[in-house]
Amino acid sequence: MKSEKAAAYSPEHAAFLKKLENRDRFVTIARYALLILLIAMWEILARVGVIDSFIGSSPVRVAQTVARLYAAGDLFLHIGVTLFETVVGFLLGTALGTLIAILLWWSPALSRVLDPYLVVLNALPKIALGPILIVWFGAGVSSIIAMALLVSLVVTIMSVLAGFNEITGDKQLLMRTLGATKMQIFTKVVFPASVPTIMNALKLSVGMSWVGVIVGEYLVSKAGLGYLIVYGGQVFKLDLVMSSIAVLCVLAALMYYGVAYMEKRLASWRYHS
Repeated sequence: MKSEKAAAYSPEHAAFLKKLENRDRFVTIARYALLILLIAMWEILARVGVIDSFIGSSPVRVAQTVARLYAAGDLFLHIGVTLFETVVGFLLGTALGTLIAILLWWSPALSRVLDPYLVVLNALPKIALGPILIVWFGAGVSSIIAMALLVSLVVTIMSVLAGFNEITGDKQLLMRTLGATKMQIFTKVVFPASVPTIMNALKLSVGMSWVGVIVGEYLVSKAGLGYLIVYGGQVFKLDLVMSSIAVLCVLAALMYYGVAYMEKRLASWRYHS
């Protein structure tokens, strides 16, 4: 199958595609090599005493702590709690933020009225609202999800709305000239052209959702990775803190690449259709 595709290209085009493939392979190898190098340096510096292993831990101690959490049956409990809160907050923030962005695009006057409030909410440290959320939603999972929603919502609204507002010009003018309704303009021009912007907003929302959940777990939680970080810091089990952070990095990366994979599949579908 590959030979048939290669035969359809000119030698210059095939050489260019090969160059791109080699460059992508080099980038992938360099990424993993850099990660392995950083982990190895961390372990070496901890062993020779440059890094205090009690404060900065080490890869071996992190692995041992994760193994102990797994053996005790606590690892997947805490991962499951944090992952559930993050996914729910991410989905709610994305859906609600996109809907509000559509509403604001639909009504420019409303968008102008609410714009300064969105700016203030975006600049406001969300942790300041933590005590209020706890009073409103209770000291439990609901307040943590509300924090994740609050952190990701405003970013999603502003990112998606900016994407909608950038889709202006000849296509919309042509459709208005042909008598298209605002709904037709949105569904046929604005929304399809804004899909890359929406996907970028999703990538931002992933990170913000994790931030909101961890902040919420700092304030009120009885389980989760944020709880482990706080507990480890309080009892000076810094290996537990570093292990929780390492697991958190892996989960956040997996969720981010999941969104990136969805973006790639969607781009491929749009190209072929």
